[in-house]
Amino acid sequence: MNVRTRFAPSPTGTLHIGVARTAIFNWLFAKRNNGKFYLRIEDTDRERSKDEYVESIKHGLNWLGLNWDGNIVFQSQRVERHKEVAQALINKGVAYHCYATQEEIQNFRDANPGQKFISKWRDGAQYYGSSLPVVRLRINDDGMTKINDLVLGEIEVKNGEMDDMVLLRSDKTPTYLLSCVVDDYDMQISHIIRGNDHLTNTFRQLQILKAIGWKEPSYVHIPLIHGNDGRKISKRDGGVGLEEYRESGYLPEALFNYLLRLGWGHENREIINAQEAIQIFNLADISKSPARFDLDKLNFINQYYIRSLDDEIIFAKIINQVNKELLNEKCLEKIKKSISLIKSRGQTINDLVDLVSIFISYSNPIDEQSKEILALNESKQILVNILDTFKDEQNWNADMLKQLCSNFAAKYEIKISVIMKALRAGVLGTFKSPPIYETLEILGKEETMHRISQIIDQG
Repeated sequence: MNVRTRFAPSPTGTLHIGVARTAIFNWLFAKRNNGKFYLRIEDTDRERSKDEYVESIKHGLNWLGLNWDGNIVFQSQRVERHKEVAQALINKGVAYHCYATQEEIQNFRDANPGQKFISKWRDGAQYYGSSLPVVRLRINDDGMTKINDLVLGEIEVKNGEMDDMVLLRSDKTPTYLLSCVVDDYDMQISHIIRGNDHLTNTFRQLQILKAIGWKEPSYVHIPLIHGNDGRKISKRDGGVGLEEYRESGYLPEALFNYLLRLGWGHENREIINAQEAIQIFNLADISKSPARFDLDKLNFINQYYIRSLDDEIIFAKIINQVNKELLNEKCLEKIKKSISLIKSRGQTINDLVDLVSIFISYSNPIDEQSKEILALNESKQILVNILDTFKDEQNWNADMLKQLCSNFAAKYEIKISVIMKALRAGVLGTFKSPPIYETLEILGKEETMHRISQIIDQG
């Protein structure tokens, strides 16, 4: 089987995660069958298409590891070919010039709700006006059009329910329906894998294929991704662009894994990387039901992949997002030492960036919980006394600090949890941090005592 798939986004916005999932399925099916995966930019909407969105699409695919074959096909560069096919359909007698205005069509629909518009020019009526015509495909009113979908099974509609579709607008620009068919044929696409919101388009595009006598590709219509309310995913549910997830600290391998599992599964496995997926991907495993977007599950998978990374890689990713003006050799060394402590405590790289902020600067705002702790006289007294306890200690390490605080608790008859809270508030200013003793070890004695002294001096 000579498999050739394509991903054909419109550059009218950034790459949405739902569209990215479609790209993943196309890429995997091609790779699984030693086929080709092509990228086509459907940019015929010149007003809304922007070069920046083309770059966003390319960058997003590269970020996910979805390499395409050959050169990118830009639909806007193939307009003459699309018009050529429209003319061939006119010459064949299956397409015609229609002079009906939008106002006439709307008046008909208002007067005949539920009925399809039938142009009086479909059967050769003469026109003596001066308006420019559109080109319509003459659709047979009899019979059915069937799709043997490789996921959804056989689906059919009555031909009589479909209008004679427009192939060329009055300005001679081709419509999406025509351009898509011609490009798929010329690119020799064997399998069209896309969302099931394209089902209506497929039925209409099949009419074009039959009219011109071209072989039909195989079709796969993927159920859409829904949010928690059971409706098509929205921004509120997490349905945003790929760039937003990248900027929020999600790893490409995690997002690939999660999107792959949205509507597809294999033996209930949750963690599947790209190379494993190539070996096992099967269209038969795509669900017929809509998938539910679950941000908690995405966070779980992202955290799994973070834990799997080498500490050096995590360090590089963190440093890439930190203000370089705040860094010095001491900060870098402390952050390196902290990676093993924090890598299991963050769901995203951004979480880890927040966690290491305690090693970069103490100018960060003290959180509300720390303010409440420091407002207690007991906490202030603990910091005064523990500063005196720390000053003579030479073996500054986590085990020593734990024993020191335990002795301190016994001496002053204070719960160890109260001491730890005072230390977190006074030294770190946040309760979102790695274990306190290990954190103080990384900070070092000098920095720890300096921070405690600052809090005491502030009163």
